[in-house]
Amino acid sequence: MKKMLSLAAMFAVLSYASPASAELKLSGDAAVRTRGQFNNTESAAGVKDKEDNLLLQYRIRLKAAADLGDGYFFKAMVQSEENAANTLLGGGWSGVGTNNAGAYNLGVSNFSFGRNLKDCHYSIGRLPLNSFNNPIFDLALYAVPVVIGTSTVYAVDIPVATFNFDRLFGFNYGTKIGDGELNGTLVAMDDLGGDNNAGEGNGLLNDGYVLHLSYKTTMGNVTLEPQALISLTNVQEPKLSSTPNTFGLNATIPSGKSKIGVSGFYTTCKDTTPAGTDFDYNGYLLRLKGESGPVMAWVDYNQTTDKSGAADMDYNNVFVWAQYNFKMHESATGTFSLTPTLRYRASEAKDNAPATATTAKNDQLRAELYATVTF
Repeated sequence: MKKMLSLAAMFAVLSYASPASAELKLSGDAAVRTRGQFNNTESAAGVKDKEDNLLLQYRIRLKAAADLGDGYFFKAMVQSEENAANTLLGGGWSGVGTNNAGAYNLGVSNFSFGRNLKDCHYSIGRLPLNSFNNPIFDLALYAVPVVIGTSTVYAVDIPVATFNFDRLFGFNYGTKIGDGELNGTLVAMDDLGGDNNAGEGNGLLNDGYVLHLSYKTTMGNVTLEPQALISLTNVQEPKLSSTPNTFGLNATIPSGKSKIGVSGFYTTCKDTTPAGTDFDYNGYLLRLKGESGPVMAWVDYNQTTDKSGAADMDYNNVFVWAQYNFKMHESATGTFSLTPTLRYRASEAKDNAPATATTAKNDQLRAELYATVTF
């Protein structure tokens, strides 16, 4: 708490700096979330299990933006990225009671600085991804389920926004081309050191890099954004020393006061690491999304085939997100809202061993209520 107050005091002092200093604008949000969580699992041996839980969580995010003149800018967001007593909540959320004993330590989660010009822009830093609305990163990192702590992370249910805090370190450059804008971001996925041992991969000086390319344009009243996420060297995520490549597009179709979003992405990885580990998998993710006033809902379908092991594995995920935002108060200085939300995931893992084919299932329903103030 002392650290949080110190950061808030620092921002307040900077925002009232002398006229010769950059103008610092502050904003942010604070939220409390009540979640009822219901898990149903069935192991490959057919053993069924149920688990119910009620969680009380909260989050504070402080945002700062400075205009340095001549198009130069600085932006940052402060939130907690700590685990709650070894329980990984992610997304800046923290629990109460035994989960976290009331502690909430703020730190710089993402930041960027750069320049906006008439026909181009550039920035560098811990860049926000907006992965909540762009599932290319989710599929690229979690096409094959990954265990983080005690949680199994799937390509659906916004894993990058939750477990990677919706940012990556990199350098972005964007420019107008034709009727649209081309953006390229060089991302550093890891920063390793040491001797050139086989287990450290064959990246540039042991480091892993990917390139994210996107082109956003319109055709009539439809917005199109084709994208590619290309591994330039071996990277440490989602699997040790692998090189996944992902591509596809987002499309947004307006319909009166509503809009429909359609996304489709495909990922593939076929590689043998210097240590002799084989990676051979491919998968896709499809999303249909609708927004109309306070209502937002989408459905995802993800399918991945992993041929890396002795037997092929097929992973199937269906996910539904639905919410309704009640604006309790809205003014020029902030808002207060209540947002009931439903999140449902049905996951299936098929082991296609010729003589002993099995299927494991994992379903999860989350009923949530968010109370949020923005300022």
